[in-house]
Amino acid sequence: MSTVFVVGSLNIDQNIRVHSLPRAGETVRGSDATFSPGGKGGNQAVAAARAGTDVRFTGAVGDDAHGRRILEVLTGARIDASHVRIIGTAATGTAVIAVDDQGENQIIVSPGANSALTAGDVDAGLAAVQAGDVLVLQLEIPAALVRQAARIAKSRGAFVILNAAPAPEQIDGLLDDVDLLVVNEQEIQVLAGLAGVPGSHRELVRTLAPVFGTDIVCTAGAEGSFTVVDGNFVHVPATKVAAKDTTGAGDTFVGYLASCLAGSPRELRAAMIYATRASALAVMRIGAMESIPWQRELPASAPSPAMPSLVVPN
Repeated sequence: MSTVFVVGSLNIDQNIRVHSLPRAGETVRGSDATFSPGGKGGNQAVAAARAGTDVRFTGAVGDDAHGRRILEVLTGARIDASHVRIIGTAATGTAVIAVDDQGENQIIVSPGANSALTAGDVDAGLAAVQAGDVLVLQLEIPAALVRQAARIAKSRGAFVILNAAPAPEQIDGLLDDVDLLVVNEQEIQVLAGLAGVPGSHRELVRTLAPVFGTDIVCTAGAEGSFTVVDGNFVHVPATKVAAKDTTGAGDTFVGYLASCLAGSPRELRAAMIYATRASALAVMRIGAMESIPWQRELPASAPSPAMPSLVVPN
């Protein structure tokens, strides 16, 4: 089976529960803070690994207790973390996450050691990537490194997935070597604004694809996810659950999606259904990385990542 390579961020999440998210200028009382491993790159790597795929991670943490804890979690998920560099001059990246009673969140990220990742780290981390592999990228590391990683993987025949989160301030070649763009309904609107293309998030899935030269999957929470396959609009409904915390849902979706696409043929609709079922389990739990389910926890009807050719009804 193919390998999923992830180049991205590793953070320690500072989690605070609140009754309602604060408005501008408002102070609200929250719970005592808890700390847990996270970062979009780390979360997506753990999701792909728990889905049953071999995963290799390239990133950076600080030489501190938070960094050591993150490395323990990656190792526990059976991820090859030999290309995670320990930075002595910067703290592990931090995300401050407020979650309300409906499970919605607000997140502030301080990059820390993630900003110390270098082009040399990316070269070394992707030295073994080859045709048939999948590369997963996000935007919590410098954009120049994202472009570099995509270029390397694409040149060797790998399938490149970019989760454009946080939404970029400019495109500038960011999508040149991307096969699949994964965004939520807010992020796709930002990208549409940069491209000067109007429309709802559903419309933009179709209209932005030829503009960017890449397939697009848009996730929209309770609305489910959307894409276009062979010219046909595809909607995968969300699984209805009682959400406790949506923090890790998008990353769970991306990681499971990548795992299911790490094979041949690549059936996008089947992968989206698989990823939807996994993210539904994640939102029923508290936290990001620790909320991500293992493959064995998914309903028996979920396709195995080794069998991505499941026939999905229209």
